Amino acid sequence: MHYIKADEALWASSMLPEGILERWFITSGDTIKAGERIAEVRVEDALHEIVAPVGGRATIVATANTVIEPGSILATLES
Repeated sequence: MHYIKADEALWASSMLPEGILERWFITSGDTIKAGERIAEVRVEDALHEIVAPVGGRATIVATANTVIEPGSILATLES
């Protein structure tokens, strides 16, 4: 199992300790490919794309439009 996390690097230039998971481009149960865009995260005014590091069947853990912190688990991938 692989974990999709909110990369701490997204907060490198931010003064805020949290961000927002804006939206998902996938749903739980989808089979996705490595490199596929799966979500958007907003940190301050910047939108960041989250891409799958590997392919597999996705299970969404974090809900869209919720507050997330650096390192938060957003989804899991079963290969």
